Amino acid sequence: MFVCLCMGITSNDVDEVVGNGATTSKQIAEACGAGGDCGRCRRTLRAIIAAHHEVNGCPKAVNH
Repeated sequence: MFVCLCMGITSNDVDEVVGNGATTSKQIAEACGAGGDCGRCRRTLRAIIAAHHEVNGCPKAVNH
């Protein structure tokens, strides 16, 4: 599923970036571009981060 239409970034792309340690939407934008243009997908990016942390038992990330 596409998460960021501006940059053509999929949820798989974002999952990979989060799996590699990104904990904020800003870090995701820096790593793959998602959320770096219009910003409409940032809520979705934060939800993906939160879901990743819930599944992996990590502390919740800061939402930036």
